[in-house]
Order: sequence, then structure tokens, then C-alpha cells
Amino acid sequence: MPDTSRRSYADLFRTPEFSPLFLSSSAGIAAQTVSGLALGTLVFRATDSPLLSAVSMFGPSLAQVLGATLFLSGADRLAPRATLAGLSLAFAAATAALALPGLPVWAMLAIVLAEGLIASLGGGVRWGLLNEICSQGGENGYLTGRSLFTMMSGVMQISGYAAGGVLMTLLSPRLCLLLAAVLYGTAAGLALRLTPRPPRATGRPSVAATWRTNARLWSSAPRRHVYLALWIPNGLVVGCESLYVSYDPRAAGTLFSCAALGMLAGDVAVGRLLPARLRPRLGIPLLVLLAAPYLVLFLRPPLPLTAVLVGLASVGFGASLVQQERLVALTPGELSGHALGLHSAGMLTMQGVAAALAGTVAQFSSPATAMTVMAAGSLAVTLTLTVASRREAADGGLLPRRVAGAV
Repeated sequence: MPDTSRRSYADLFRTPEFSPLFLSSSAGIAAQTVSGLALGTLVFRATDSPLLSAVSMFGPSLAQVLGATLFLSGADRLAPRATLAGLSLAFAAATAALALPGLPVWAMLAIVLAEGLIASLGGGVRWGLLNEICSQGGENGYLTGRSLFTMMSGVMQISGYAAGGVLMTLLSPRLCLLLAAVLYGTAAGLALRLTPRPPRATGRPSVAATWRTNARLWSSAPRRHVYLALWIPNGLVVGCESLYVSYDPRAAGTLFSCAALGMLAGDVAVGRLLPARLRPRLGIPLLVLLAAPYLVLFLRPPLPLTAVLVGLASVGFGASLVQQERLVALTPGELSGHALGLHSAGMLTMQGVAAALAGTVAQFSSPATAMTVMAAGSLAVTLTLTVASRREAADGGLLPRRVAGAV
């Protein structure tokens, strides 16, 4: 049965500002989905390279680490409304530029890396604001709110990849990029419906402030273990997903949609169905589920079975919600935006690194073999982190006996 000890989805939609933030993020995810599939297809057609196709789709993630070291202090020091609207407009302009005829592949990659640089700030602003909105009245509804956002992301990816695949057969990848630019513009307009709020922290954003806060967050062993669990196993499996286009170009949209459907199922289970007392214990089993089904793809099973395996594996993405709930509990409130932004930036950076690594392995072997290699790496990292956290963290690490505070 649903866990009635925390806020329901209906409660959140009755909370002021939740709907504008939710709708703006929905439009942004739809734009990202359509543009990613269109750009990956465009680059693969031009180069016939699994590596370049994967990097074009997940390349913005590679720049997240640089943004996290330069701009992330702005997550709690900038006004959320203006920042989210401005970033969406910047994405609209960059996506429209990608649609220019004759644009060389190197220029496309440069643009998507620039998008990743500015996206690192957006994650911190968005999730810090979500935590603030969901905690109004003294009741912490972050996990419920984040699960709803992740479910929305799954729905938008399912519809976005399906619609994108149809649109590219009817139109062209460049026209799909222009459609994505319009969606980003819509996201900016919806963000302007948010109530103006002051920054959560005082002081000017700076590189020095970003470094100081990153060091403070990283200095706590329990937080450090949670960050690594959020970043590495997840990222390596996203490396598998980055090869869908080269694995089966005609069925890539189907595989992406099945992955999104599985992620949606996992988020519903973790966000609403699992009792609070069980959630902390299921983070590691979900990470195992996330990778294990990919181990058999080197056998090249038929498409229906591959789609089922992909969907089943993606249920394991629910582990991220478990770990994020623990991260919020371990972090002071005035650092919530920065902490969640660091999680988002590190996760997306690792996804970009894993996409490049998976593409490289596929270049010298095959996409199916590369998927299996990445899945095996994810399982190995999960096991290593579990053992290390149990030894080093007083409260039990990634399988906590209790949730301990940290400063």
C-alpha cells in the first residue's frame, strides 16, 4: 500500500509554484529528448560512428563537471525564477543553431558541450527550489516531489522518443531540432509563472565559493559514498543506453521508450508504493537490477526480448531516489541546492564519460559487446562501494542502520 506518512502527489499539485516548475521542466525534458534523438541520428548518418553518435546525444553531460566547479555556487545564490527562464532561453538558441544546414560535426559537438556547461547550474537551481517548495509548512516532501519529476521525465521520454522517431520519418532531424527549440522557449515562458523568490543563501556566486562548498560536501564520508553510488553505477548503464542507435538504428526509439517506461515503473514503486522503512534497504538491490539484464545482450537476443530486458533494467533507476533521500537527510538546508546540483552535475558528467567509453568499446568490438562490458563494470562498482561504505561509515553506509546527520 502507498506510504501515507508523506505527502501525496495531489498535495504537491495543490502547493503554490509546484505546477509551474513541473510544467516548465516537462517542456524542457521533451525538448531534450527530441533534440537528442534528432542530433544523434543526424551525426550517425553523417559519420557512421557509434562513438560520435553517442557523444552527440550525451555530450552535454561531459561538460557538467566543469560547470560544477565554476558555477554551482549560484544554485543557492541566484533568484530561481529568472535563472531557470534564462537557461531555457539559452538552450532554445543553442538548439536552433544545431539545425543550421551545413554545420560541421565538430561545431555541433562544441554547441552541445556548451549546453552542458550551463546545464550544471540549472540542475542545482531546479532541485533546490523543488526541495524548498516541497518543504513548505515544515513537511519534507522532497522524495515524493522528485519521484513525480522523475516519473514525468519517463513519460516525456517515452512520448518524446516515440514522437521524435515518427517526426524524423515524416520530416527531418533538422526540423525536429527546430521543434525542440520551440519547446525550450515554452519552458522559459512557464518558468516565468513562478513566484519571484530570493536566493536561499547570501553572498555572490563565485568560483571560490563553489570550490569551498564542494569541498565541504565531499568531506563527509557518508555523503561521499552516496555521491559515488549516485554517479558511477547509473552512469555506466546510461553508457549502454547511448548505444541504442548503433545497436539497432531502426528500433532505437523503441528501446529508449522501453527504458523510459521501466524507469517510470521504478519511480512509482519507490516514490509511492514502498514503505519508508524498506526504502533504504533496497538501494543496492535496485542498482544490481539496473545493470544485470544488460549482461546477456552480447548474445543479440531478438528485439522483443531486448526491449523487455531494457525495460526491466530501467526499473533499477529507482535506486537514485533512495540515495537522493539519504543525501538530503545528510545535508544542511542552506546547502540543499548546491548539494543536489552537485549530484545532478556529477551524475550527468559520468553519463557523458560512460557514453564516450561505451562508444569507444563499441568502435573496437560491437555495440552489443560494449553494453555487456559496461553492465559488468556497473555491477563491480556497486559491489565495491557497498563493501567500502559498510567498513568506513559509522551508520552503515549505503545500507544504513539509521540516517545520521552531517555538517
